[in-house]
This record gives sequence, C-alpha cells and structure tokens, in this order.
Amino acid sequence: MAGYYSTYLSIFLVLTITSLGTISVQGQHTRFGFYFRTCPQAESIVRATVQTHVNANPRLAPGLLRMHFHDCFVRGCDASVLIDGPSTEKTARPNLSLRGYEVIEDAKKQIEAICPGVVSCADILALAARDSVVLMGQVGQ
Repeated sequence: MAGYYSTYLSIFLVLTITSLGTISVQGQHTRFGFYFRTCPQAESIVRATVQTHVNANPRLAPGLLRMHFHDCFVRGCDASVLIDGPSTEKTARPNLSLRGYEVIEDAKKQIEAICPGVVSCADILALAARDSVVLMGQVGQ
C-alpha cells in the first residue's frame, strides 16, 4: 500500500514542480492564501471536506489526485472533467474510473453557501488534490 501512495505522491510532486506552485486559471494564478480576502474560509472548507471524505474512504485520496491530473492534462486546469453530459471529458473512456466527484461537489456547495460565485471549481479541485496528498503522507504515521 505504501508503494501505491508514494507513486501518487511522486506524480503530485512532478505536477507541483512543473507548475512552480501555481495553477493558471484564466490568466490568474492560484497560490496559498489566494482567497484570503475574497473567501477566507475556502481553503479550510476544502481541507475539512477532503479529510472527512478520505477518513470515510481512504481510496478517495489518490482518486482526487488522479482527477486533478486528468483535468489538467490537455488544456490546463479548468475543471472540465467535472462537467456532466454526453460527449464531455467526464464521459471519456480514460475518465470513467475517476472517483471523488462527491468531494468536490460537497466542498463547492459549502463554499457557495458563504462565498457565492467567488471560488472556481478548478481551484477547489486543485486544493482538494493538494490536501489529499497531505493526508496520504499522514497515513501510517
């Protein structure tokens, strides 16, 4: 099991290093504390949501990282993998086995209740992937 987590951790580190700690969304760059003024609870909501879901199902942690990787694969991180409907990325063969959608939906619902229209789904997915890697690193400690 440790090898499984270390593989995903390695993938995450490569993605993080290549992006230099930023995620480009419509010309903007998300960084730690990016929503400090506009939605200060955003990061803590995502962190708590990921932790709750991963505690209930530890397999979601690597699933969230994989979902983020699939979302960012072709044209940047835009949350297009979350879009429902026929002929979408979500229904593409490589994405059919993705898991963790409920985590992103849960976090988005909570954030929208306090900061409507402020935090993008792409950023929530990126934060969830980051937080899932942190949780994977705590497994077995």
